[in-house]
Amino acid sequence: MFISFFPQPKLFFSSAALWSLALVLAWFFGGEQLGAVFGMGPAAADAPKIIGISVFWSPPFLWFYIYFFVGVMIFYAFWAWFSPHPWQRWSVLGTALILFVVYFQVQVSVAVNNWYGPFFDLIQNILSKTTTATDEQLYWQVASFAGLALLGMNISVVNAFFVSHWIFRWRMAMNGYYMEHWPRLRRIEGASQRVQEDTMRFAQIMEGLGVNFIDSIMTLIAFTPVLIQLSTHITHLPLLGEIKQPLLVAALAWSVFGTISLILAGYKLPGLQFRNQRVEAAYRKELVYGEDHEDRAQPGTVAELFNNVRRNYFRLYFHYVYFNVVRYTYLQANNIFSLIVMVPSIAAQKLTLGLMNQISYAFSQVTSSFQFLVNSWSTIVELLSVYKRLRAFEATLLGEPLPDIDQRYLEREKGGLKPEDQPVG
Repeated sequence: MFISFFPQPKLFFSSAALWSLALVLAWFFGGEQLGAVFGMGPAAADAPKIIGISVFWSPPFLWFYIYFFVGVMIFYAFWAWFSPHPWQRWSVLGTALILFVVYFQVQVSVAVNNWYGPFFDLIQNILSKTTTATDEQLYWQVASFAGLALLGMNISVVNAFFVSHWIFRWRMAMNGYYMEHWPRLRRIEGASQRVQEDTMRFAQIMEGLGVNFIDSIMTLIAFTPVLIQLSTHITHLPLLGEIKQPLLVAALAWSVFGTISLILAGYKLPGLQFRNQRVEAAYRKELVYGEDHEDRAQPGTVAELFNNVRRNYFRLYFHYVYFNVVRYTYLQANNIFSLIVMVPSIAAQKLTLGLMNQISYAFSQVTSSFQFLVNSWSTIVELLSVYKRLRAFEATLLGEPLPDIDQRYLEREKGGLKPEDQPVG
């Protein structure tokens, strides 16, 4: 799955993580200020924030674009020299572009959050008759938001188009790798399904799940400082009273609580999903044999195999009942949790309408990042099922023993199983 698309995957991903960490640390410990040498340094602490779309071609942003590009090209040049790979442009440069675009989208959300404060404070002052504004002034405020929204929407469309192509290139790489070793793989039961269907499903799942995971990480990086800054306006938390960084503590505690709850409620689901794939494959296998052999797919055998399918699905449905109860209860409570956190400060009249909207939006962004497992658990379950099947399929090439059912693929390759005991994919 990975060696076909990435050069030396274990070393590649380790080096990518270390290089990314080094770039991030270098940025926060001098890299950002280095832009001042080229006239693109960070804005002064007392400078007013740039509201609207123009923030994205301000000097600090231009310097970040240059810094990111140089860091990526150094990494790409090293791997192109150290371990050339036929798919390195897509796997290295393509991945870097996706990371950049996702981060840019998150910065659009930050810019929208910065727009919320002044706009809703203006609305509050107008409605309370403490200030006045002309129609043109309000139209310009709305136009500022429209510019950000249109930018974010078009970037999302372009990114979705590119990600679709990028993930299909990954599938092409897997397909080419499997076809290169087809003389050995073809002897494995269900080889055609692994090459066609499972690579397709792996690509489709990774297209959505991978981008969502990256988006969660980038959102967390971008909005955590925003939440820390907004915490200065929240003095007390319900039950806990006055603590440091109350919004960040509340977001972290609430997200950890939800994640642990969902893990406990759904830890059986991956195994049950994988077991369902096995009984479905056994049922399908018998029907396929019945197409060519009159003594196979007899009513009694088919009824027993389908009964196994029914029993496993009903078991899965039962476990999903309490999992969904926990999941949807938590998500509904999440809609009002930020409001509960702000109640003491609202009662003390320490918040404006603009600050309330900024805090609510930033809080939801941070908690949604921490809740990646909560929102994606069902998809992760399906991905684990596909991964286990492809991993067992590849074991014949890698010569690595796998536990339980996966080990049977290796035994099949050695001719140690009778036809009726062969693995069923």
